[in-house]
Amino acid sequence: MSEERIRKTVVIGHKNPDTDSICSAICYAKLKKEVTGRAYEPGRAGHINEETQFVLNYFGAEPPRLIENVKTQVKDIEIRETKGVERSISLKKAWNLMQDANAVTLAAVNSSGILEGLITVGDITKSYMNVYDSSILSKARTQYSNILETLEGALIVGDENGYFQEGKVLVAAANPDMMEYYISPHDLVILGNRYESQLCAIEMEADCIIVCEGAAVSMTIRKLAQERGCTVMTTPYDTYTAARLINQSMPISYFMRTENLITFEDTDYIDEIKDVMASKRHRDFPILDKDGKYKGMISRRNLLGARGKQIILVDHNERNQAVEGIENAEILEIIDHHKLGTVETISPVFFRNQPVGCTATIIYQMYNENNVQIDSVTAGLLCSAIISDTLLFRSPTCTRIDELAALALAGVAGINIDRYAAEMFAAGSNLRGKSDEEIFYQDFKRFSAGKVSFGVAQISSLNADELADLKERMQAYLKDAHAEHKVDMLFFMLTNILTESTELLCEGNGAENLIRAAFHLDTEDGATPVGSRIELPGVVSRKKQLIPAIMIACEA
Repeated sequence: MSEERIRKTVVIGHKNPDTDSICSAICYAKLKKEVTGRAYEPGRAGHINEETQFVLNYFGAEPPRLIENVKTQVKDIEIRETKGVERSISLKKAWNLMQDANAVTLAAVNSSGILEGLITVGDITKSYMNVYDSSILSKARTQYSNILETLEGALIVGDENGYFQEGKVLVAAANPDMMEYYISPHDLVILGNRYESQLCAIEMEADCIIVCEGAAVSMTIRKLAQERGCTVMTTPYDTYTAARLINQSMPISYFMRTENLITFEDTDYIDEIKDVMASKRHRDFPILDKDGKYKGMISRRNLLGARGKQIILVDHNERNQAVEGIENAEILEIIDHHKLGTVETISPVFFRNQPVGCTATIIYQMYNENNVQIDSVTAGLLCSAIISDTLLFRSPTCTRIDELAALALAGVAGINIDRYAAEMFAAGSNLRGKSDEEIFYQDFKRFSAGKVSFGVAQISSLNADELADLKERMQAYLKDAHAEHKVDMLFFMLTNILTESTELLCEGNGAENLIRAAFHLDTEDGATPVGSRIELPGVVSRKKQLIPAIMIACEA
């Protein structure tokens, strides 16, 4: 499977997502998949508010997956997909697998794919160079099948699934009279075609004899070996070669490392593991999935070609509003209706920005431009987003294009737009049982203008009494939020959809004066500041009315 087919592009909006951010992500991911045939997934950078949840429930749509950050993970880079091996395989077989795969490390796994240990080229080399113990083959509990495979032998008597687990390895070069002094019970004896030597080894209770140079084994020897429980095998190799190769039949389990293994999960972040990798002399590190199953190997070299997650941003282009880790991501597209922000890309991207009231309006246009039919669910989601962002066409951000799009989508979705909007707004403004923190972050964004940093939260409601009840609560909460965010100023918009006005709560040194300057207000001109509250008739849009005015005032 190619990398392009495996990699999935995430379509995601801003933090503290509103209905436009969520619905646009869902619908644009669907459009991209329909047009390209590739994998696209909608995501969300925060919790879903009540209004958006109402919309999703109404049209039976699944909420996007919560994505807390888009930092580069192990699963985003290319790993060496070397297969795990059984711990019982021979050193020779392990060596051959390494040569075929051009690898220096093999992972031993059990039948469930769980990592049990690691064997390296260095470990195999040590087994050849540093082993002087003639009993090492039995200490390693070497299976006869491994010996047969290593020596390219044939089993004459015995069970290939049995184990050589006692005694030493002996080359019978002496005459039979001398052999009696060297052979002990349970030994493995490598010998030639001399009948007397074979007979002697069996009578001295050897567990196994290996007859070299492909010599035939007489029926007498076979029968006696059967009676004495002695395994007999032949090999085409001479005694020197057989003696040299037999240590390669030992299982890797005897030499592999099983403790203090440094492993990583495929969900680990590159930034967090690179220092660990740099501090260790290991060339390869095993990768495990969430269930602890072995997937492959990575090396420091793999980190050089790490590619960030593929991301499409909708409904914003501000870095401080983006999901965490956006600087590590590969941004492919931006679809937005706000002013140009601070998101930077490492390469050219598809960027579509239009002066309309809602991102969903742009996506509706793109469906039509690509001749993709809009189903009732998609129509309902897009229409809901436009209703929300334009306050049912009351916001100054609303254009004729938004209104026509929403009316057309309402027809496809089969909804009465006025009745539905009232239900949706009522669901969104139902703050019963919510904490001050939950209300504040329901729709909160951060901004900066020159050296001034500020944040703006907003609640829009059809219920004047509900908004009135929030004043004291949110005014008090602003003090705590101001300290937490470490911004110069905080503002909270209590927006009445019916009266098309906002009562603005202010917190921070000079915040109230900044607003008066931004809107050219003073007490004589009709401003009615009460403490840190200012009435703003005709102001309902954070994007088009409040933020531009603050920006200009900050620069003045």
